[in-house]
Formats: sequence, structure tokens, C-alpha cells
Amino acid sequence: MKTAMLIIDVQEALCSGEYAAFEAAQVINRINAVAQLARQNKVPVIYIQHEANDGLLEYGSVGWQLAVGLQAQPDDLFIRKTASDSFHNTNLHTLLKDLGTEHLIICGLQSEFCVDTTVRRALALGYPVTLIADGHSTVDNGVLSAAQISAHHNVTLSNLASFGPRVKAITAEQIGFYSIS
Repeated sequence: MKTAMLIIDVQEALCSGEYAAFEAAQVINRINAVAQLARQNKVPVIYIQHEANDGLLEYGSVGWQLAVGLQAQPDDLFIRKTASDSFHNTNLHTLLKDLGTEHLIICGLQSEFCVDTTVRRALALGYPVTLIADGHSTVDNGVLSAAQISAHHNVTLSNLASFGPRVKAITAEQIGFYSIS
């Protein structure tokens, strides 16, 4: 099954300062490890960057840039988006079809926003998803801790069945034992 890896919104504004995701450095390290494995297996790595007209994620700003420590490579692909859904008003679905993609590995930020929405849309479009269970994060929200939010999404997304394709949540370490190409 032809696979592609989506790395969602791992941008400087979401990994440092006031809005830094929980364990951002560790999440980035796990994402880098999985991306390296993906490249070794000829799996396309696609970085998705959220942008706004102003503020921390304004296109081209320091906050909009990929997070420090994220190891993008020259052959990786990049998509810009303006909504929580990485497919909405972008060429992502067309790109995936052109690549012959049948399965997605998804990781990034924030668990309850762009990761959740993109996973659900991917399922609706017919893509089975491997969610890197320890490769997505968020911030505390006043009701739940970031760790609780991420754990909740691992369970919830793994139990979705109404779309047909399913989500398999596995750790970055486990991906090495899981066929990704």
C-alpha cells in the first residue's frame, strides 16, 4: 500500500514561547525519526504549515517557519493551509492522488484541532491512517492537560468506524516494526 507522511503545523510559534506544545522537543525528535524512516522507505514526507493574515502564524513570519529542530529535507514537499482541515482549499488531495497514495501516516500539532480534523477528513476521503500516538501534541486547555487531550484523541480516533477506513494509533518506536510502504 503506497503511503505518504503528513507532518502538520510543527511551526515555531506552536513549539516555543507562550503557545509551546507539551513536550514539543520530544515530539519533534519522534517526528524526525519517523520521517527519516519514511524517506528510507521512499515514502513522501509532506510538511503542512498553517498561516494567518496576521499574528503568530502570519505567512513568512518567524512563528510561521518550521520549528527549530525539525529536519526537513530538500526532497520533502510543502503545503500551506488556512483551516484546521489540511485538505480544505489546498492541493493536498490532488498531490496525494498524483503520488498514488493509499495510506497516510499523520503527526503534528495540535491534537484536538488540525490533527483531529485532518485525520477525520482523510478517513472521509478513503485513506486509512496511522496516527503517531506520541507524535502529536497540544497545550493545556483549562479543563484537560495536553497529555490528556492527546491520549483522548489516540483512543477516540482509533475507534472511528463510520468512514470505512480506520485509524491505527502506534508510537514512533513501533512504526519501525510496521510496514509503511
